[in-house]
Amino acid sequence: MAMEPEQTLLFEQGYFIKINSASNPFYYFFDWDARTAKFNMNFQHFHQFYEIHILLNDRASHIIEGDYYTLQPYDIVMLRPSLLHKTEYPSNNVDCHRRLIINFQLPDAPDELGQMVRQALAPFDAEVPIYRFDGEVGAEAFGYLNRIFELGKQPLTPLTRLSIHTNFLEFLCVVARHTADNRYEPQELSDSITQKVYAVASYIHHHFAQELSLEGLSKKFFISPYYLSHQFRRVTGFSLINYIQMTRVRNAQQLLLYTERKIADITTSCGFTSFSQFNRVFNKFCHVSPSQFRQNGEITPLTILPYEKEPSLGSAAEEGKA
Repeated sequence: MAMEPEQTLLFEQGYFIKINSASNPFYYFFDWDARTAKFNMNFQHFHQFYEIHILLNDRASHIIEGDYYTLQPYDIVMLRPSLLHKTEYPSNNVDCHRRLIINFQLPDAPDELGQMVRQALAPFDAEVPIYRFDGEVGAEAFGYLNRIFELGKQPLTPLTRLSIHTNFLEFLCVVARHTADNRYEPQELSDSITQKVYAVASYIHHHFAQELSLEGLSKKFFISPYYLSHQFRRVTGFSLINYIQMTRVRNAQQLLLYTERKIADITTSCGFTSFSQFNRVFNKFCHVSPSQFRQNGEITPLTILPYEKEPSLGSAAEEGKA
């Protein structure tokens, strides 16, 4: 266990507390660990439980539905279920980036109790669900997490589990009560073209069900098609067509796993022009058909393909559409 003077959160490398599994409606997983840039995910992912990410040292960034946010120590990122996101840790001289990840889900509660819990969860629904608290508010919120840290050292009896649960609810209540004291402000990137690329990525995440093309996006964001194509790949690591397709596939995966909607409905609601196109693109990234994926019942990694020439995005032919 280590606690540096400037820290307000206890930390121990590789320490975790787990209550039940993610398939259980009552689930907690507190994970104190460290990451380096080599752990950065290729593409954004989602899950059906809530997630909280708290950076404990150095700097990092979080990408939520294509929007880019910079993080400093003790920023609280609160992600509701089904939100596409990923954390990026920089390649610098820092050996490891310490962080606390909390995954959880709570069973539906009846009547007044359920309404109170939903109020405590309201910060997850903010347009920018990132919180930065100074002074007493931060100390109060993190005090509950430190108590959970210490409770996890005890045998996980029913009463210990209840204490962990009640301290976590207190943590949520502190955040919910003090949203007006939030000091976090999204920062514009110093590189204007990088900022514009993330604006394009955010637009894709919010309009993936619509027809998207290189030509249309370049006109909307006042940038030449060639320059957008080149810069999009430089900033995100993906060709524009792959990024659009992966965003659609990730959203389709969510609907396949967690709804009973017909595959034909999912095809159109995720921006695919036909079932044959949906089936082809889904197979390309997941190596199974949509129906097989639904039967398997689990998220599979997306296969990231080599660069595809962007002019095909403007083609009227089905094979050339994203």
